[in-house]
Amino acid sequence: MPGTAASGLAVLARPVTWWRRQSLRFRVTAAATAVLALALAVSAYMFVAVLGEALVRGIDDRIYQRGREIVALSDADRLSDPVVSVDNTIVQVLDRDGRIVDATPNTDRLVPLLPAEARDDAVRTGAARFLDGRPYALPGPLRVRALSADRGVTVIVARSFAEVESSLVTTGHVLIAGMPLLLALLAAVSWLVVGRTLRPIALLRRGAAEVGATARSRRLPVPEARDEVHALATTLNDMLGRLEEADARQRALVSDAAHELRSPLASIRLQLEVALSHPEGQDWKETAEGVLEDTLRLSRLAEDLLALARLDEGRLGRREPVDLAELARRTAERYGLGLDLAPGSSPVVLGDALDLRRVLANLVDNALRHAASAVRIGVRAEGSAAELTVTDDGPGIPPEDRERVFDRFTRLDDARSRDDGGAGLGLAIVRTTVEAHGGTVHLEDASPGLRAVVRLPLAC
Repeated sequence: MPGTAASGLAVLARPVTWWRRQSLRFRVTAAATAVLALALAVSAYMFVAVLGEALVRGIDDRIYQRGREIVALSDADRLSDPVVSVDNTIVQVLDRDGRIVDATPNTDRLVPLLPAEARDDAVRTGAARFLDGRPYALPGPLRVRALSADRGVTVIVARSFAEVESSLVTTGHVLIAGMPLLLALLAAVSWLVVGRTLRPIALLRRGAAEVGATARSRRLPVPEARDEVHALATTLNDMLGRLEEADARQRALVSDAAHELRSPLASIRLQLEVALSHPEGQDWKETAEGVLEDTLRLSRLAEDLLALARLDEGRLGRREPVDLAELARRTAERYGLGLDLAPGSSPVVLGDALDLRRVLANLVDNALRHAASAVRIGVRAEGSAAELTVTDDGPGIPPEDRERVFDRFTRLDDARSRDDGGAGLGLAIVRTTVEAHGGTVHLEDASPGLRAVVRLPLAC
């Protein structure tokens, strides 16, 4: 039994698998055609049913009207013999005993169309009914109705249903013959329309296939129609732009990092080569100190690059409550700086304490490097954000350069030594870290000097 069930599921899965393997154009066309076929079938069935009901109701109304005329003539003793046939309507007039006393020429004058029991039921209900006319030598089915008149007279009125039946059959044949043609026409139109609709997607696919390592600046074709495909192409082009920008930043980072690593490595190599070439006259302590200094530069650069790589992925080491006032207090004590705290203010943010400590340390190091005499740290809460500031009284930075200094490996004073200016990653790490914590950082004029302002969302 388990084997039989498994084989049955496999058989059922085959059509699903086949369907999924077909092209989108085929599936949309087939689905639209199938839905239309179902709609047409239901519509045709309802149309024939409603048409048949309307025709039957029309016959019933006509035979009822004719029956009422015959009843009125019978009650007034004005019936002609035989009864005049109107529109091939069949009429039989029966007396109290059930004998035919008058009739139209197109019916039997001996056998009533309805036997006594059926006749009484028809008179009582007043509803028309179908009757097989073949036993009475009448073609096709009949629509029959019985009405009562005075003096126990019963009037039976009937009309052939053959014409209506033939009309319904003809209508059904026309619908059956026309539906395949209509479905074929719809399938062809759907195939063309879906093909034209998917053409921009095919162009997008070919354009995406041409985007490679040697054509990173290439963009996908954007259709003129302002539809979903246009939005998709625009979004993909925006994504390609971001990827190109990220790739350019990555290449620039690798190039700049290689350049920064080359200097200390070349210095270490030169010092060691000189020492080994002239060992007798070499001050090995001085050589070791120089190599150690360059090694420390390499270590700091490697740590900064690792921190940037982690922050570029949007990963925080941890997310915990951090008291900015306490963090600023410890940093001020370590560096011997002034501290400005708003009375009773102790803003708490969510983030990585080590990363935020690095942010403050980088800002302080940068401020100390350019300060004339003093550096101050400030902390306060403003609305739903905490504000951390580091202010120096140095020469400041021109407004046009205050955003550029946050770029990686940027030095405004290219002539100064790298030992004094660092690798140019401090402020880049500050901005990347602050943005990873959902905050912002900018530089503003302190008159005199410069103020770095960091805003972080307060912990809820």
